Formats: sequence, structure tokens, C-alpha cells
Amino acid sequence: MSAALQMTAFGLALLSTLFLLLATCTDCWMVNADDSLEVSHKCRGLWRECVTNMQDGVRTCDQYDSILADHPVKIVVTRTLLITADLLAGLALATLLLGLDCIKFLKEEPHIKLKMCYGAGVILGIGSILGLVGSVWYAVDVYVERAMLVSHNIFLGVHYDFGWSCWLGMAGSTGCFAASVLLTCCLY
Repeated sequence: MSAALQMTAFGLALLSTLFLLLATCTDCWMVNADDSLEVSHKCRGLWRECVTNMQDGVRTCDQYDSILADHPVKIVVTRTLLITADLLAGLALATLLLGLDCIKFLKEEPHIKLKMCYGAGVILGIGSILGLVGSVWYAVDVYVERAMLVSHNIFLGVHYDFGWSCWLGMAGSTGCFAASVLLTCCLY
């Protein structure tokens, strides 16, 4: 039972970490949600803004000036939290991999391997909370920005909604949290 639980947690943690990494690297955290007929699809991400022409599929991206430039708080906070969550999830995966029963590392010390799995669960839990806070922070800021424009009857021609990268960050963080619960609560 313990080996099956460990493998389930490892598979879930691996998939969720990949989701977090993809969310951090991709550039569609905000997508235009204009109801009129658009000829282009606009996405804003943590690192750049991209426009795709819907007629011929040509995609152009503008990198943000600099990582150190003045950016909106939602971009800086989300970058920081997601990069930290990625690093912690990677560390947790490495620790968990070495702590699995099916790995020959420290085969004579099952108590240490169990502690490694537990420690990986704790690290994964911390990373998942940071990733979830970063993703939800960004989503709430997008919603508040949109609500403020609507409440003041301001229409700028395009408004943004949550993009698939934002959803991917939330899904990855939730999966990491579930794997953390499996490792910390259910393994004993």
C-alpha cells in the first residue's frame, strides 16, 4: 500500500510540477475577452505580450523591457511566487524520488526514506501554497481591474479575462497540494 501511495503521489507531483513550470514560462495569463469580431488574439504573460493574427496565424511577441524595470505589482509578485514554487517543487521531486521504496538509494534505512518522503511532502506543500497564492493573486487583480473599468463605465476597446496559463498555474498548485497531503497525511 505504501509503495502504491508513494508512486501515486510522485506521479501527481511530477505532472503538477510540469503544469507549474509551463504556467511560469508561457505567456497567456490574460487573454482579450472582447465580444466584438476581433482579427487578433492578444495574450499578456509574466514575461511578454503576444498578439496572434486570427486570419493567417502569424504571432508576434513583445518582450517586456527588463526584468528589473518598473512593472505592475501583479507581474512582479506572480513571477516571484511562481519561480519560488517551481524551485521548491523541483527540490521536493528530487527528494521524493530518492525516498521512494522502489529506488535502491538507502535501501537499508527505511525510516530515513520515510522521512525523506515526508519532507518532500512538506516542501511540496509550501511550494503549492506559494504557487496558488501567485496564481490567485494575478487572477484577482485581473478581475478587480476589469470590475473597476465596468463600474466607472470605461470601455477601452478591449478587456482581459483569465488566460490558460493562469488556470494552468492554479491546477499545478492544486495538484502539488494534493500530492503533499498524500505524502504528509496518508503515508503513515
